[in-house]
Amino acid sequence: MPAMILHINGAPRTFPDPATPFTLAALIESLNMKSDRVAVELNREIVPRDIWPQTILKDGDHLEIVHFVGGGL
Repeated sequence: MPAMILHINGAPRTFPDPATPFTLAALIESLNMKSDRVAVELNREIVPRDIWPQTILKDGDHLEIVHFVGGGL
């Protein structure tokens, strides 16, 4: 079965090559992250949250995912 490699925060991660296009929204969900608490850069471009469902990921893409954590006074 072919695999897709995505580079997330500098580390390669392998995902099964999906039968249907693998979107950024699907990736965030598969990583069990809350979409309202992350920001994503794809190949050095910030991706607005409202287009994540239409943003199709490709083998070799580079992503930086920043997860916001609450706290403080």
